[in-house]
Amino acid sequence: MNHFNDNSFEILKTEVHIWFINLNKTIEVIDSLKQFLSENEISKASKFRFEKDKNCSIITRGALRYLSGKYLKMNPENIIFKYGDHGKPNLDMKTDLKFNVSHSGNLAVIGFVLKNDIGVDIEQLKYDFEVMDIVNNYFSQHEIETLKKLPIEEQTNGFYRCWTRKESFIKAKAKGLSFPLDSFSVDIKSDEETELLETKWDKNEKDLWKLFSFSPIENYIGAVSVNGHIQSVKYFNFNEMISNKTQ
Repeated sequence: MNHFNDNSFEILKTEVHIWFINLNKTIEVIDSLKQFLSENEISKASKFRFEKDKNCSIITRGALRYLSGKYLKMNPENIIFKYGDHGKPNLDMKTDLKFNVSHSGNLAVIGFVLKNDIGVDIEQLKYDFEVMDIVNNYFSQHEIETLKKLPIEEQTNGFYRCWTRKESFIKAKAKGLSFPLDSFSVDIKSDEETELLETKWDKNEKDLWKLFSFSPIENYIGAVSVNGHIQSVKYFNFNEMISNKTQ
């Protein structure tokens, strides 16, 4: 994890920045983040039935505005968003900055990159299901065969490796659930290293993407997919940064 400093918001074209947000800890500053939101964003958050989901919406969107404002050197409340056909938000202004957001359980992540398409996914690990009962609907044949070869006790982690990597790629492509899940394959053998193994619609597209996997805290696993010549990923703790700013 990189320690926050004044250079944290200087992002190179060859790197990705990933920010981790502990939703429980961020409750302490939720009112400060809420002040950045538009009326429409506040209205959307208020429609959630459960308080936890409402707070998650306010925190993630507030953090997105705050961080985007730091990268763009502008007031967070002045940032304008637009939404793609599948609901993926983007900045509706002249900038090379791109982002993607994901949350699960008590954790949210926001990924930033310049110019390139990006998708992030985070999942809280659960062990109350039979892995092989559901993979046929979501994984490619190559991924299923690889998963079967893993020791039984490693199959759940292998499942989440595959799931997060595929989900991050789908989000980067902005295709939503209309994207055939068995039309591409990711490497799932390692926690640390991964790659896009095949893209059936274009055998060369797999060479245009980089996949990275991460585990910010115990029982969570995530992945980021990004195209372009990315050489490194830097990880930051949003709560650490906010606490430093409010002390």
